[in-house]
Amino acid sequence: MASLSEPKKSWEPSASQVADAAITKLSQRISAKTGVDLRNYWDLHSWSINNLNDFWSQTWDDAGLVGIKGDTSYKVGVDFISSEFFPDARINVAENLLRKGNNDCAAVISIQEDGTRIEVSWRELRSLVAATAAAMRHEGVSLGDRIVAWSPNFVEVVVYALAGLSIGAVVSTSSPDFAPRAVLDRFGQIEPVLFLAAESYTYSGKKFDCVQSLLEIAKNLPMLKKTIVIGQANSQFTTFDQWVAPFKDVPLTFDRFAFSHPGFVLFSSGTTGQPKCITHSGAGILLKLSAEHLYHFDLSEDDRVFFFTTCGWMMWNWLVYVLGSGATIILYEGSPVFPTPARLFDLAQDEKATFVGVSAKLIDTMKKEGLSPIKTHDLSTLRTIASTGSVLSPESFDYVYSRIKQDVHLVSMSGGTDICGCFLAGIPTLPVYRGELQGPLLGMGTDVFNEAGASADIDEKGELVCTLAFPSKPLYFWGDVNNEKYRAAYFEGFPNIWTHGDFASRSSTGGFTVHGRSDATLNSKGVRIGTAEIYRVVEAFAEIQESMAVSQEWDGDTRVILFVTMKPGVELTDELLRRLKQALRTEASPRHVPDEIIAAPELPRTRSNKLVELAVTDVINGRVVRNRDSIANPEALDWFKDFRSSDFSGV
Repeated sequence: MASLSEPKKSWEPSASQVADAAITKLSQRISAKTGVDLRNYWDLHSWSINNLNDFWSQTWDDAGLVGIKGDTSYKVGVDFISSEFFPDARINVAENLLRKGNNDCAAVISIQEDGTRIEVSWRELRSLVAATAAAMRHEGVSLGDRIVAWSPNFVEVVVYALAGLSIGAVVSTSSPDFAPRAVLDRFGQIEPVLFLAAESYTYSGKKFDCVQSLLEIAKNLPMLKKTIVIGQANSQFTTFDQWVAPFKDVPLTFDRFAFSHPGFVLFSSGTTGQPKCITHSGAGILLKLSAEHLYHFDLSEDDRVFFFTTCGWMMWNWLVYVLGSGATIILYEGSPVFPTPARLFDLAQDEKATFVGVSAKLIDTMKKEGLSPIKTHDLSTLRTIASTGSVLSPESFDYVYSRIKQDVHLVSMSGGTDICGCFLAGIPTLPVYRGELQGPLLGMGTDVFNEAGASADIDEKGELVCTLAFPSKPLYFWGDVNNEKYRAAYFEGFPNIWTHGDFASRSSTGGFTVHGRSDATLNSKGVRIGTAEIYRVVEAFAEIQESMAVSQEWDGDTRVILFVTMKPGVELTDELLRRLKQALRTEASPRHVPDEIIAAPELPRTRSNKLVELAVTDVINGRVVRNRDSIANPEALDWFKDFRSSDFSGV
């Protein structure tokens, strides 16, 4: 299939940037070792997926991981799930995350919405982890026990997770905006023995008390041995500081475990039923993210890395693992647009961040607010801007380069909770093309399949897949007998091929475009349409705040309904409707024009700020929403009940 349009180059690395890149040096080492002529990134990627054993062994060495590696890096199983990485290895994840970093340099910087700033040195971090691990042992926490945290993005949660990993506990975290029922739907399945919670948190200038909720959660976790609270001392709880104080002089020690030992339980969004407990090897995540951080982001001890995230999003895990590169990580707790929409750019400037990560939706919000940091902020240290969570539109690429920073590497990332890492992300030796994710990560057999299960042609839309096993694939789903849910989640589309649930296409540049979730893909008169293709057109209108396209069963077929929220003071007039439909028709296709466009007061979303298309689809089709508690604003769903009938008049 011919290319639909000529890709537009947004950024290109300099010759010196290419020469100094870790990917370039890796290519040179591999060529010297093997005699294989690796002329460009695509040659290197091909080598990496055709030699998984050698590639992941090389990653271990380049990242300087400590432990017993063993002789085998990759052992092919009878299928994707049973394939193993480093079956003879012994390793401790926390030991590797704490091994770099000068004692007197900052390891973690924590900033709260009210301006409170805490800086923890590497010496202090190691000491805190040692004390917390000793406190855990004192409580009887042992190998394989689950420990959980329901907290804002505070330093204590990072320390708690590292301590748990150091003694072989299994860690799971959630943010405090999850209601007790939603928390119990998650933590209740894995039966934790230790619970860390915050007394309160602040968002958009408002303080939220968590005490009653944490008591309700703790009461319904029968295996708990202890609840520890981040907050002020009182007679009701043991505070984190009180808990670790008796162990402040304990030396830091590590036991080493099998590579396949579970380290984290992450949870699916729960919008299609009870959240799945995705159990990951802590070491598998370590190896996968070592490749990402080293090769694809060139992170080192000189970096200061900030990703705006909560403890309920896998990007929190991604950020914590940045410690393994020796870089300083920056935590922020609060609203990203309070007290002004430029809050995150203020933080990036003040902390001299070299890497800033945000959601695609937040970049779109900044664009609509008219922010122009290129004029108002000193971002001279900023080398990389990363975006994930949803599709980054081509217009947002334009905004980053015209209004934020011209000489920045913009990385649109695609991966997820399922793999605690990325399938697609940045390649610092290649150009960035407008609207495209640069390419597949090393060691990842990322591809786009058509309905026949073959690689799709250039610009042909299909399913985003991964054809080869990777270290951060889930070990299993907690409580999943015979991996039935695991197989159903990823392997029903194509035999033994990971099907991720994204609708994507490959470009002539080698890059990828993600068009939205394939499980939310619309079928308009026989043609599959990614929702992101509609959103990029509609949300370019200044009058539109957000949009959501869903399908409704109607008259023996389906019809597409586009719900929009409006900017304050703006109405959805007949004239605006006409312009919206015309834009969709000309900038996308006549197939992209919805059957109905309706103004809604609010759109429901998950706790990680993703729109919940499937829940709205359930409601407007008269079906029960399978996990209402996983939605951050479930009351927003009530309004959509009126759309089960065909008559939209008077709405």
